[in-house]
Amino acid sequence: MQTSVIGFPRVGTLRELKFASEKYFKKETTAEELLQTGKTLRKTHWNIQKNAGIDYISCNDFSYYDMVLDTAVLFGIIPKRYKSLNLSELDTYFAMARGYQEASGDVKALAMKKWFNTNYHYIVPEVEDDADIRLSGNKLWEEYAEAKTLGIDTKPVVIGAYTLLKLCRYTGEKSSNDYLDAFVSAYQDLVKKCEEHKIPWLQFDEPALVQDMSREDLACFHKIYEAILLSTHSSKILLQTYFGDVRDVYTDLIKMSFAGIGLDFIEGKETYNLIEKYGFPQDKLLFAGLVNGKNIWKNNYKETLQTLEALRKKEINTVLSTSCSLLHVPYTLKHENALSTEYLSHFAFAEEKLTELREIKSLAECGDYHAKTAYQNNEKLFAKKRDCQDEDVKKRLSLVTDSDYVRLPKRSDRQKLQKNALALPQFPTTTIGSFPQTKDVKANRSAYRKGEISEKEYAEFNRKKIAECVKLQEEIGLDVLVHGEYERNDMVEYFGEALGGFLFTEKAWVQSYGTRCVKPPIIWGDVYREKPITVEWSVYAQSQTGKIMKGMLTGPVTILNWSFPREDISIKESISQIALAIRDEVLDLEENGIRIIQIDEAALREKLPLRKSDWYKEYLDFAIPAFRLTHSGVKPETQIHTHMCYSEFTDIIPAIDDMDADVITFEASRSDLQILTSLKEHNFETEVGPGVYDIHSPRVPSVKEIVAALRLMLTKIDREKLWVNPDCGLKTRAMPETETSLKNLVEAALFVRKDLH
Repeated sequence: MQTSVIGFPRVGTLRELKFASEKYFKKETTAEELLQTGKTLRKTHWNIQKNAGIDYISCNDFSYYDMVLDTAVLFGIIPKRYKSLNLSELDTYFAMARGYQEASGDVKALAMKKWFNTNYHYIVPEVEDDADIRLSGNKLWEEYAEAKTLGIDTKPVVIGAYTLLKLCRYTGEKSSNDYLDAFVSAYQDLVKKCEEHKIPWLQFDEPALVQDMSREDLACFHKIYEAILLSTHSSKILLQTYFGDVRDVYTDLIKMSFAGIGLDFIEGKETYNLIEKYGFPQDKLLFAGLVNGKNIWKNNYKETLQTLEALRKKEINTVLSTSCSLLHVPYTLKHENALSTEYLSHFAFAEEKLTELREIKSLAECGDYHAKTAYQNNEKLFAKKRDCQDEDVKKRLSLVTDSDYVRLPKRSDRQKLQKNALALPQFPTTTIGSFPQTKDVKANRSAYRKGEISEKEYAEFNRKKIAECVKLQEEIGLDVLVHGEYERNDMVEYFGEALGGFLFTEKAWVQSYGTRCVKPPIIWGDVYREKPITVEWSVYAQSQTGKIMKGMLTGPVTILNWSFPREDISIKESISQIALAIRDEVLDLEENGIRIIQIDEAALREKLPLRKSDWYKEYLDFAIPAFRLTHSGVKPETQIHTHMCYSEFTDIIPAIDDMDADVITFEASRSDLQILTSLKEHNFETEVGPGVYDIHSPRVPSVKEIVAALRLMLTKIDREKLWVNPDCGLKTRAMPETETSLKNLVEAALFVRKDLH
């Protein structure tokens, strides 16, 4: 038996790529130095996998920002506005990812969306009507040659043609069908060039195959791969899928001339049943995704070996694989010194999953594995009862009734009461919550965590920053203020630290997008609120101003989706437990005079099943009520806000409205604003704050630009329901650009108010 890894984390075990990239963005280092960092990291990652005994090691899974953007560049899908900047190849790439506002011009970044059902964000390729789609980059072959010089044979990884065609945004009159032949030709050239370089295996990632496929989709897939496979001679094609099963296309796949097919046995509910029903060809390799690439709990060897044994009895040639790229888990447990051995014994990060692959392979090959130490140790681990139950939590949850999910009176009545009580102007201006986490803020938190300053000193510093932040917002002229969140690290980690049932790592960073990394907490046990979390900071901030101060919370769905969840209870139960904890915080904020409370559900869509038939019964039917549970107990005059990040919301608009928030803010600055049309079509009742500028880019929006965005929004949104705000929190931005951007935002809102009266 052989082993395979679909992809490996790329930012570095201690985020080396993040820091090198950010230095380059600040012009503190050269392009050559950044590229050398990438080369060093690739060498390290390949050698880690080689030393772990992995047989199929990937290359071209490394990226300086995003793998979908890499694929777009590989095929020359670069909009003219970026080419016209006349920048270097590297800087053009970063301009597409981050935007550009310097001597050569001023352009926004490409749109950014969630990568299927993960917390990773990809850059959306943009195809213009006159796009010349053809093979034009060399990254794949250069990295293959790099690995070869190290004595490592790799399989290059590329986003497959079908998935890329689906992910692209077509900006002109043409549709994806108009580019089908061009995509096919470009991928044929890619295969030809791989064969010229004598590359034995080529992996095409096709996660879009696990979504619902229509007859037209199936026809498109066939046209693409029948042409590609027909032009393939010496290189073997591995069609790799993940994040679900391929029930709509399985019988087609096994008849096509792929040398290998990668299937997900973790999230693919029907994967084994499909093999059982339709079989699997003996002339192909089955890359069986049996080691979870998205969660950090150890693999249950007994269950995995039973599956492998069943596949062996069917005489299927099997390669043991990860279920998806290991991009979605942290690097290694080696740097985790704070957690006890008892806790750590249950976890496997990326490097440890390589060990699991090796051990499972060895056990599967030995025949009688029950007597082997590795198997026995694993069996003991899973037989051991974890200390993770809390009877009080379970009892409280059992007492929740249907009425606890309903807020009264109905929203339209509440909105009238809130307008009188809050007395806000038309087009109220606000921000999403966080202000820049400057060096002094990070230093203060670090000193406190290391015990170098007292809790009193830490709190005094934060109060000083809050007072400065409130004063700045008043000077800028914002209508609804925030306290800046200087006491918080990551939004989910901060709340998890105040909730029972969570564990926290020291260095377990996971890439979210580009240079943005997060450190997801681990849900170890039943969740409850130990004490008030945000009340003291919000009350202090409110004491500094006569304007309205928003209380800032993270919602239960996002806390779960941005954590590593338990696998011993359902997601529904976990979310419901967290919802009760957040409900306690909401009621405490209200009791202490906070009149607007924002409960962020940035990650609402992430756990949405990839098949529409599963959306409600497997997720929305309990995720949406869980959000309502957090706020159903507040007074009618208390205004509840929520916020959602980069994702595709147009198809779940009714569910979002059913959250029964009073105001929702969301990303709109990088999108085509299709969501605004959907809001109008569905008679969306919630007040809305589509983001008027992109905080993930360093460029500053002009007043004219924001005015134009607001005027466009007003063609779809009633003027009494429109809020004005950035598209996300300002944590990652610098202060000068933040201050200028917000001044322009307020000036634009004032202009539109005046213009419409």
